[in-house]
Formats: sequence, C-alpha cells, structure tokens
Amino acid sequence: MPVPPRPEPPAPPAERTVPWLRVAAAYSWRLLLVGAVVYGVFSVLGSFQLIAVALFLALVVTSVLRPLTDLLARFLPRPLSVAVALVGSLLSLLALLALVGTSVAGESARLGDEFRGGVHRIEEWLRRPPFRLGPGALSSLQGQVTHYLSAHRGALLSSAVDELGRVVELVTGGALALFASVFFLHSGERLWGWARDQLLPSGARSAWDRAGRAAWRTFAGYTRGIIIVAAANAALVGVGLFALRVPLALPLTLLEFFAAFVPLVGSPVALGVATIVALAGRGPLTAAGVLVLIVVIGQLEGHVLHPLVMSWAVRLHPLVVAVSVIAGSIVAGVIGAVVAVPLVSVVWGVLKALRAVPP
Repeated sequence: MPVPPRPEPPAPPAERTVPWLRVAAAYSWRLLLVGAVVYGVFSVLGSFQLIAVALFLALVVTSVLRPLTDLLARFLPRPLSVAVALVGSLLSLLALLALVGTSVAGESARLGDEFRGGVHRIEEWLRRPPFRLGPGALSSLQGQVTHYLSAHRGALLSSAVDELGRVVELVTGGALALFASVFFLHSGERLWGWARDQLLPSGARSAWDRAGRAAWRTFAGYTRGIIIVAAANAALVGVGLFALRVPLALPLTLLEFFAAFVPLVGSPVALGVATIVALAGRGPLTAAGVLVLIVVIGQLEGHVLHPLVMSWAVRLHPLVVAVSVIAGSIVAGVIGAVVAVPLVSVVWGVLKALRAVPP
C-alpha cells in the first residue's frame, strides 16, 4: 500500500508574516548595523579631528597640485617637481595675502572716515519710515552693547585665549597637512598599492582597488571643479565690486573665493558681508547693486558653472547638496559644511563603481 504523505510542518512564525514586513525587517537591522558603524567611524574621527582635517587638506592639496607635479616630473626628478609645486603654490598664496594686507593698510585712514559717515547715514535711514527709530533707541542700543562688553570682559578675554590655542592647533594641522601632501604627491600610488596588498585579503583587492580609484577620481574631480567655480565666482564678484567702488573690494573678493567652497550657502553669506560694507561705505544705492550682484552670481553658479564645470565629477541634486551641507554643519560646524558634499560625492561614486560590472 502506498504510504500517505506526511503533513508539512507548520511554517515558522517569521515566515507566517506578510512578505513586505519580512523585507522591511531584514532591511531595518542591516540599516541599523550600517548606522552604528558610520556613527562609530565619525566618533573616532571626532576624537582625532585635527588629524582628520589635516589629512583632508593634504588630499585637497594633492588633488590640485598632482597635474602640475606630473607635468614637471617630465622634465625634473620627481622629488624636485614636488618641491617646486609646493613651494611655488605657498609663495603664490603668501603673495596674495600680502597684497590683501597692503591694500587694507593703504586704505585704512580713508575707510575709517567712510565707515563713520556710513554709520551716520544708516542711523538717519533708520529714523525714517518704515522703521522710525528715534535717537533714544539708537543710543540705548549703543549703551547696551557697551554694557555687555564691559560686563562680559572676562569671558571675552577667556574666549580670546581659547582662540589663541586654536591658532596653535591650526598651525599644527597645517604643518601635518603639508607633510602628508609631500608624500601623497611623491608616492601616492605606491602608498595605495602597499595598503591594498598588505592590509586586504587577495579576494577583496580587486573590488577595493576599484572603489579606491573611483573615490579618488570623484574627490579630485570635485575639488578641482569647486576651485574653478570659486575662482570664477570671485572674478565676477571682484569685477562687480570694483565697478561699484565698494571699499575693501580685494579682501571681499578673497572672502568670496573661500566661501564658495560651501555650496549654495557660502557665496550668499560672503556677498551679504559685502552688502553691509557697501551700505556703510557707499550708501543704499551701492548696497542695492551688490544685492543684484548676489542674484546674478547665484543664477550663474547654479545654472551655468556647476553643471558645466562639475560634469566630470559626480553631479548631485541641489536638494542632496543642501541637506548634506546642513547635516555637516550640525555635526562638525564649518568644517562639516565644507567636507559634507565631497564626502557624499565620494560615497556615491564608489557605489556606482562597485555596482558596475568589471571588464
């Protein structure tokens, strides 16, 4: 007689749930694990923030000077080409800062008179409609500022001492960044090959090599692209400020160059400072001209420069850029706002490289 089939055992409770809930649970614990790893990495980097920032600056310097170093290495020995590129760039930066300092020192006496007259004009403007602030309100505001400074003199002095400590940290980080950039420029390829062959198992070397090279291409492309965008913004702003005869046009142009490294946020903030300086030094009409310049520069940066220049790097949606900048500023302040977008670009570039089928 045929043996009747045995009844199937009941399914485990996990399999009796609806499919979408099982999938959501599987993704959830994996996402929690990835989030814990990311949090741990950022906690470690936060403990060694000075070293992390110095290495980041070294990578920025390497990505900018690597093409020049490779070009010089065709005619000079590699160590000499690295020295020429680094020393030349440092001398150029110091010359630019000296030019800015000379410009400010040469205009200091005239700027003092202009700003005093500009403050008086601002007071007269605030007394008119729609503000209608009386002389007593402005005098009371000045008295409150003076009282605050006198009452918190000790705290302000303590903050100044803390800032001196930060200056020492800044010098130390700059020295470490310069030291690391020398080795990255001279033998970065060999350093990566040694780390790949000595620290990774043989089966994972190919994938990690693809990911590392994609990360470097994305980072270098983004860094060079953002420098080109910042230089173009600074050139346009400088021409506009000199045409409007805004005081401190050269320092404000340099401020615009460095502020452009924070996408979507830095350039408007720098031009806002230029608007205040124009209002105090030249009056409301010049300040209105600077406001028009803010709109024009924003449109050029968002619709022309970024799509055109950043085409070789990872192009991120403006919403992703905005969220990345805000999240980075919440986590690590100004440094986080600068690092956030290149970090997101590198992560996305690595994911695209690993997703592609290798030849």
